[in-house]
Amino acid sequence: MDRKSSTTNRKSAVRVNDALAALNAETQYLTPIFGTAASGASMPNKRINKDPVEPQVALEMIREYLKVEGNATQNLATFCQTYMEPAAAQLMAENFEKNAIDKDEYPMTADLENRCVDIIGDLWHAGSKEEPMGTSTVGSSEACMLGGLAMLFRWKKLADQSGLDRYGRRPNLVISSGYQVCWEKFCRYWDIEMRTVPLDMEHLSLNMDTVMEYVDDYTIGIVAILGITYTGKYDDVHTLDRLVELYNADHAALPIRIHVDGASGGMVAPFVEPELEWDFRLKNVWSISTSGHKYGLVYPGVGWVIWRGKKALPEELIFWVSYLGGEEATMAINFSRSASQIVGQYYMLMRNGFYGYKEIHQRTIDVARYMAAEIRKLGLFDMLEEAKQIPIVCWRLKDNANVQWTLYDLEDRMRMHGWMIPAYPMPENMQDIDVQRLVLRQDFGMPLAILCINEMKKQIEILNGARVVLQDREESDKPGKGFDHSGR
Repeated sequence: MDRKSSTTNRKSAVRVNDALAALNAETQYLTPIFGTAASGASMPNKRINKDPVEPQVALEMIREYLKVEGNATQNLATFCQTYMEPAAAQLMAENFEKNAIDKDEYPMTADLENRCVDIIGDLWHAGSKEEPMGTSTVGSSEACMLGGLAMLFRWKKLADQSGLDRYGRRPNLVISSGYQVCWEKFCRYWDIEMRTVPLDMEHLSLNMDTVMEYVDDYTIGIVAILGITYTGKYDDVHTLDRLVELYNADHAALPIRIHVDGASGGMVAPFVEPELEWDFRLKNVWSISTSGHKYGLVYPGVGWVIWRGKKALPEELIFWVSYLGGEEATMAINFSRSASQIVGQYYMLMRNGFYGYKEIHQRTIDVARYMAAEIRKLGLFDMLEEAKQIPIVCWRLKDNANVQWTLYDLEDRMRMHGWMIPAYPMPENMQDIDVQRLVLRQDFGMPLAILCINEMKKQIEILNGARVVLQDREESDKPGKGFDHSGR
């Protein structure tokens, strides 16, 4: 290229850039994304950009970046909702900017929160004469923390009244080894001994034959789990209540109470098994927590915790904020947070009603039971849970399966085709048993279930016919190590 042509090209480029700059100045936020100078905008990593980026450019760049993630509907590992109606999503978006704690500025939002507490409390048979109290939280982890703190503060007061030396040794909390990690966090944060009742193949939920052996004067309470995240099974809260009542008859000074961690089952049982007694109908159930963003059908993250009455919630955990010229009680740990999830929860309660929730949950359970039946027919697996109460299916390889692959290999093969069905070891006392689990939600219908089962059959056939030597996994290399089962 001669010098004259080069100079001409440079001048042309300058003119084009000047024209683009002028166009951008005039149209500002209408800049096309690709094929323009704006396409060169970078995504910040460890340091913020020097210059701003047009909204549409930032939107498209981040949207493209996120497209490589998995399809949330195919994520059968999470309990968290992956679908809400457009109307619900729009309503939530319209309330993102509202701070839920600012009850005086947003009194109607505060009213919706109180309505949700009353409605959920009613589903759990809270009696109005006991003046039940509750609050929304950021997921059920915060709700569990509050339930645990109430047990701890109550125990401290009783211990002091009875003359117990509570400084000589740590208090303890009794729970099955199938607990979710938020309980381990609670015990570590507050220096509480976690006494775990081991699971075994004969007791895949809290062992009622041995649980009371773990209780003493330093026990702040027992946690019953309504939907263990490993398998989906319910603890037998009704039997536990009877055992606790017998214990309390001989320990009147330091009676034991129950907190029900209903993260998964707390918003299923009232609709699908209304006759099941696990809630405030039982005398010693003093608090219940749940995840609104699981089977409460709301996007993450919202939780709820309710105490059966004022006597169950120590005054030290109640704070007062200004509300309509008066004061409103607040118990939540987190302070500033969006009110959008509260609005979303109220929408779902109003939109679906009792029978809407019942239909959604029953249909989801039916799809899960179809998948369980198909997996059982394969003849390779022992079924540990077949969506008996919540839409969870869990299985292990039979000892005599006579295959050269593991559940982790099946997990890998399914993941290659977009299906996330995690494999992981069972908890304390059962660590040598590997299981696989799928969790269904309302947006997973029968057509998808058929596709998933057909893909599983295909991948098992491929694994059975593989001629390569499958490498043994070291215990520390198993993908299930550290797997978070629930997404609280």
